[in-house]
Amino acid sequence: MTDTGGLRIEFEGHSPLLKWHRLRRRMADPLFSAEVMAEGFKAGASMELDLRVRADGGFVVLHDKELEGETTGRGLIAQKSLADLRDLRMKDGNRPLLYSEDLAAMLQSAHPDALLQFDMKDDYEAIGEKGIAHLAEHLQQISASVIVSAGSPELILAVKEKLPHLRRGIDPTNKLGDIAKAEGWKAVERELLADMRGPTEPETIYLYWPMLLDAAKAGLDMIALCHGEAKLVDAWTFTLKDPDGGFSNAEWTNFSALVALKPDQITTDEALATELAWLKRMAG
Repeated sequence: MTDTGGLRIEFEGHSPLLKWHRLRRRMADPLFSAEVMAEGFKAGASMELDLRVRADGGFVVLHDKELEGETTGRGLIAQKSLADLRDLRMKDGNRPLLYSEDLAAMLQSAHPDALLQFDMKDDYEAIGEKGIAHLAEHLQQISASVIVSAGSPELILAVKEKLPHLRRGIDPTNKLGDIAKAEGWKAVERELLADMRGPTEPETIYLYWPMLLDAAKAGLDMIALCHGEAKLVDAWTFTLKDPDGGFSNAEWTNFSALVALKPDQITTDEALATELAWLKRMAG
């Protein structure tokens, strides 16, 4: 991988970042790989990982609530301490798990342009003051390299209060999708504006890419709405079905329509292949 590989694409003066979903440049990379993260830090990549709270208030880099899916362990992560998890391995590659304590140390080496999204998979009720205090203790020296995102407004408010130096993002996708079905796109516009102007003061809004296209077809440009409130937009998660073959015609129709809406970032599990496929299509 070169230092420019899988970082962004260019379109009419706009350069959306390609964010590495779950620390993968390509689907073939191991899930939540410390090695890929280190390379991303060197290259200045935008990357995302998931955090689950432990019983001791710290965090482990995993997506699921239970250990069974991704690791050699069993049971609920929220009931396990760091000591309980130390001997476990990732099923994908038999690697040790990553912990919040590791991340704080690794972040010290990050390129100034690198951005690591901590996607909090538990709500504030589960994480509590203990979890927020843990983040505050371990991330107090970290400046611009981290953005904390969550679906829970209470959690983002707590982060704003205790870690005001960290960037913040919200993902209102599920709520907005329900509103679209029940009340229509005008109601979605009102709710999204209220979220952006609300007390969490998010920098980035994370939105599901098919919803962005559906809204645009109905006359609501959600990305322009966010940009009008000086917010960034991450469109998630667009992953090529056949990375070696590039875009299918249907994928190209959707992806080019998405890029034309000018998201600031597109989340993908195939950043390298997406950039290459984009360059090929743009070259004709």
